[in-house]
Amino acid sequence: MATDVGARFAPVGRHGATSRSALRDSAFFLRGFLRHPEQVGSVIPSSRFLERRIVQCANAHATRIVVELGPGTGGTTRALLNSMRADARLLAIDLSRAFCGRLATTIQDSRLAIQCGSAEHVEAFMQGLRLPHADAIVSGIPFSTMPPAVADRIARVIAKALAPGGHFVAYQVRPNVADYMAPYLGTPRCEWELFNVPPMRVFTWVRAE
Repeated sequence: MATDVGARFAPVGRHGATSRSALRDSAFFLRGFLRHPEQVGSVIPSSRFLERRIVQCANAHATRIVVELGPGTGGTTRALLNSMRADARLLAIDLSRAFCGRLATTIQDSRLAIQCGSAEHVEAFMQGLRLPHADAIVSGIPFSTMPPAVADRIARVIAKALAPGGHFVAYQVRPNVADYMAPYLGTPRCEWELFNVPPMRVFTWVRAE
């Protein structure tokens, strides 16, 4: 899994996606899934209901530093930014250069840093941007399709990168992530978001103070 330590900050300003843009995102997302199904957790972007649940579980309105793993075309990224404080920062990490490029051109927000690379290197990416521990980490990357050794490494670095009291939120079709995270963060709260295609499990951990 290659990394690119040159994170890109998007320009200032925020604009919601138009209906036409949303359709383009769906088509772009589907192409990404067809090219790399092992890296993309769904065939279409998250619904607004799932986005809302993720934002609530992450306690995004109270965070200073948020890390998003697998932002895709940016629906959840926009939802997080819309809830976050004006002085907060969001680091979005994706393996796909196509997704990273689309994020950079469609989301105009100075709080956003985009990094193309593996979630295994989240600590290095945060250190490169001089970001402290994350108040929340949100993950849409599919733990069920990863090699077990990779999934375990990602679980370990997520726990290390999370601040005490911080939230880790993983939205997944399958429950594998709970087994990988259990040695590091314990047992999660699990909710279903049925208003999504496909329905998603939303797991939430809070790191002990």
